Amino acid sequence: MTSTPPRPRAHKRTSVSIEVIVNGVLNHVEGRIVDLSEGGARIDGASLPERSRCEIHYAGQVVYAVVMWSEWDRMGVRFPYELTQGPLHAALERARGAAAIPATPVFLSNRSIGFGRRGMS
Repeated sequence: MTSTPPRPRAHKRTSVSIEVIVNGVLNHVEGRIVDLSEGGARIDGASLPERSRCEIHYAGQVVYAVVMWSEWDRMGVRFPYELTQGPLHAALERARGAAAIPATPVFLSNRSIGFGRRGMS
């Protein structure tokens, strides 16, 4: 039996922290999106059965999703329609923009050469 090599992801995942409400068939639960791309998300604090369909509510927008994997306290969902607009896409773009800003070295120019806090030799 031969296995196929894993396919690379179509979209870059971005770390975020977005509070959402997930509506399943029988209930709705609060969760937090911690990993987001145009094609899907990881939601912590919410769990629905695999292959179930749900709605993700954020800032007046409803995004439809299918649960791809599920654990007792988190799940991964795929969006059948890619995120291209709306508040959730805007939050993704803001997070990507913030991640693109390089960290600035702080206090390197004020550091004394020597041993210890006071620069003793």
